[in-house]
Amino acid sequence: MKMVKAGYWCIPCHCCLGFVLLTAAAQAAEPIKEVASGARDREAVAVTIYNDDLGLVRERRRIDLPAGRTRLWLGDVAAHMRAETALLREVKGPAVSVLEQQFDFDLLTARTLLEKNLGHDVTVLRTNPSSGEDRRERATVLAVGEGPVLRFADRIEAGVPGRLAFDRVPEGLHEQPTLSVLLDAAGGRQTVELSYLTSGMSWRADYAANLAVDGKSLELTAWVTLTNRSGLGFDDAALQLVAGSVHRARAPGLLRERAMAPMLAARAAAAEPAEETLLDYHLYRYERPTSIADNQTKQLALLTARQVPVRREYLLAGSEWMYRDKARQAGQKQKPSVFLSFDNKGGQLGQPLPAGIVRVFAPDATGAAQFVGEDRMEHTPKNETVKLDLGEAFDVSAERTQSAFHRLAKNVVESSWRIELRNARDEPVTVTVLEPMPDDWEIVQESQAHSKDSAHEARWQVQIPAGGTSKLEYAVRVTS
Repeated sequence: MKMVKAGYWCIPCHCCLGFVLLTAAAQAAEPIKEVASGARDREAVAVTIYNDDLGLVRERRRIDLPAGRTRLWLGDVAAHMRAETALLREVKGPAVSVLEQQFDFDLLTARTLLEKNLGHDVTVLRTNPSSGEDRRERATVLAVGEGPVLRFADRIEAGVPGRLAFDRVPEGLHEQPTLSVLLDAAGGRQTVELSYLTSGMSWRADYAANLAVDGKSLELTAWVTLTNRSGLGFDDAALQLVAGSVHRARAPGLLRERAMAPMLAARAAAAEPAEETLLDYHLYRYERPTSIADNQTKQLALLTARQVPVRREYLLAGSEWMYRDKARQAGQKQKPSVFLSFDNKGGQLGQPLPAGIVRVFAPDATGAAQFVGEDRMEHTPKNETVKLDLGEAFDVSAERTQSAFHRLAKNVVESSWRIELRNARDEPVTVTVLEPMPDDWEIVQESQAHSKDSAHEARWQVQIPAGGTSKLEYAVRVTS
């Protein structure tokens, strides 16, 4: 029942109901218009790349859409798109309602063309070797399998007896991966934004640390290495990099990344990126548009910091098992590890440093830079210390000897140790002796004072003169 005029009500009759049903049927039968959109419609594109095989693509396209229901074919998208993450929305123009979407990645090839024509007729072309003329014959595709099986008017043949000509490209086959969207539009010129996640994209940081002649400072240069295997190249894209381990669900879900990385305008600026915080991650944004082709690895400058103060440390580390039992050998020869460390603050540093390999170079007598070691640096916040392990020292050595061992009780042992350190360098060095201690422990005798940095570590700073030796002696009582 409905009110048609003020004070009057109408009970729907069979005629009205029939009119409603006919109207609905007419709307349902209305043909769906089709529009194709490709790279030519793209106005801007922004790419956010994560460390672990993931990229977020956001692009704007300007498209003429007819009024009513329209099937929009969006070509020039990444072949490794995660279709469940695709999101299309209007930016400028009449409202657009998305009704359904699908991702067609069944590409047009000779085999897929044959498979999609299973049960349909094709034309077989055979060239006469004498005249060069083509002879045409119709055949039905019966099977594909290990090879095509064709039924002619008077026979069945396996294999391709000539060239095959097809009357049509079957529905669902495309020259490139295509996102298909069924939408209801008001019609007119539209600016829409398409965003989606794709696999096949990653980045890493690579660092070069060049030591000064005196070894007291270094120049740190960082490069970003981008890899694109997404199945799509990007021209003049606004580039962003996210540093950090973004958690990803194991099972695929419906993800909407609308706010993760806003569309960026292309602006000319310096080569090095601007850094900002993104929740608990860090985002590096390049102001200059960047192009990266599919199946390409590309390097971009990340940062350069000069005159960074650096410290060199020689570290000799023991093991806690040594303090539980009597040593089985008279002496143990060791090489201290060489560490370089610097603080991520001040000067041109003082910003979050993404994880990467740091390769260290030192000048030789002629001034030429020589490779002296590398280490992996984890994600380092500002004001933290970077510590690089360069391997074992060549000119500094040590010999560790257990000089005594006594079991004072069932759960109490006491051991005495002597460490002799040698320095063959032309300058004095300081070796940090770091001893992990088990259970409850106590230094009962020592030739020089130790420091206790934690509940299970004893540390000594032993100075060794140039071309000389030094000894460290101590005794430890351990109660288990």
